[in-house]
Amino acid sequence: MIRFASLRGTKQSRHVTYRHIISLDCFIVPPRNDNTNQLKYNMQKNCPEISELKQQIEESVGRKMKTSNDFTFLSGAIWERTHENISPSTLKRLWGYVDGPDTTRNSTLEILLKFLGFKDWNGFLEHIGQDNGSDRVTKQHIKTDDLKVGDLVSVSWKPNRRCSFRYLGDYRFVVERAENSKLKVGNTFRCALFILGEPLYLNDLVQGDNPPVAFVVGNKDGLCKLTLQ
Repeated sequence: MIRFASLRGTKQSRHVTYRHIISLDCFIVPPRNDNTNQLKYNMQKNCPEISELKQQIEESVGRKMKTSNDFTFLSGAIWERTHENISPSTLKRLWGYVDGPDTTRNSTLEILLKFLGFKDWNGFLEHIGQDNGSDRVTKQHIKTDDLKVGDLVSVSWKPNRRCSFRYLGDYRFVVERAENSKLKVGNTFRCALFILGEPLYLNDLVQGDNPPVAFVVGNKDGLCKLTLQ
């Protein structure tokens, strides 16, 4: 596994293997569960690892998920192999066959990983990290775990959007500057990773009195500028 160099002191973002770091940005970062002292998570359905997971499932059953009958078949195959149930409707939402939330549940992922013979998510990431090594590219990034309270992350994306985020701790940021963006000064959100050239996923975005929502910055072309001050 690749270790991330600390950003402290140098105030510069680093280059690491993209295939290993993108998974961090797919996580929704919720508050800690006081009963377990562990992070519970959901994941963005459109992240590369979820796409890889679905592809391997299709290869495992020998068919593409293109019709309603395909999802009924897959649901039955999952039950036969794992004795766990995922409904055809849940599978349809995950594959984008029907509309649904942007994230998928941890419990659903665990069953799908079990279906493919993996013990946990880390085992799956290690597997795909060893596969297709030629696909690896480097991406400039800023990892939230390497920040300290008060650090300022500035981003921009097309056509002319610019924002600066002040780190508050516990993966939380507040918008300090916003130009030509739906984000406004004073908005807060949670984020685990910023990657140049990739969309930025903001979790628990709070705008005024509205309930927290998920929000994607630079969905089409990704971030075109990323700096740490």
